[in-house]
Amino acid sequence: MNFTQEIKRDLLKRAPEKRCCRAALAEAAIVTSGSYSASGFSFTSESEESAAFLLNLTEALGIRMTLTGASFDPKQGRDKLTFSCAAEGFSVRGTQDLSDCCAQAYLKGAFLYGGSCTLPHEGTKTGYHLEVVFDRAEDADDFLTLLDRFQIIGNVVRRGETSVVYLKSREAISDFLAAVGADGALGTFEAVSAAREERNAENRVSNCSAGNADRAAIASVGQVVAFLKLKESGRLDGLAAPLREAAEARLNNPEMTLSELAVELGVGKSCLNHRFRKLMELSRE
Repeated sequence: MNFTQEIKRDLLKRAPEKRCCRAALAEAAIVTSGSYSASGFSFTSESEESAAFLLNLTEALGIRMTLTGASFDPKQGRDKLTFSCAAEGFSVRGTQDLSDCCAQAYLKGAFLYGGSCTLPHEGTKTGYHLEVVFDRAEDADDFLTLLDRFQIIGNVVRRGETSVVYLKSREAISDFLAAVGADGALGTFEAVSAAREERNAENRVSNCSAGNADRAAIASVGQVVAFLKLKESGRLDGLAAPLREAAEARLNNPEMTLSELAVELGVGKSCLNHRFRKLMELSRE
């Protein structure tokens, strides 16, 4: 089961109790997976479970749907079922006047019948992505306005003949799952998110350590070159014993870190660093 299916399984567990919320969910299904006009409406489902869910919902509203088409989707490996209802004067109400409970039902219906969600996969560059597809641009705009009511920021893009509302941030998707009541899927989402944040933190530490090691190696090479210059010119022998010993220690141990060399010489790290800086200055003179 992929993550989209997990979310939809959560949403199918409980139908709205209020008639107004049932109507809002049914309308969301029609604008995402069907079509509508003044003479009626239809919807298409690739899942028998989601089709039965919506048929029970419309029947509770006194709407009788008729199976008018069935085709096999080879990509999904399942049948696509189309149900229709003739209703003179039918119109879509839109989302502007929905109460809060109806707005939640609308979000739920839109994802159930037109939505998908993917999570990042380890070892790939994929990120978080949730989307809902609409045939009409005005329906997509209505959905964006509805998301804004829940302080969820979405975007819309044209994809062929459709308009796609999408969420890319972890926070927005988490808020959406909470709003539609997909509690089980939200738990999975938070677990995946926490694991990814932990991996990112480990990578940052690893990269920082590697970067520090690279800088230390570069500094060591520069010191060896400078101290050899002092030695070959005969100037090293004339320096004070602490400086001469520090230079010899670096020349004999180019792979050692500053901390390791300080222990070797029995001095503090800052003290040794001060001596190296003095030696570098002398080399440049």
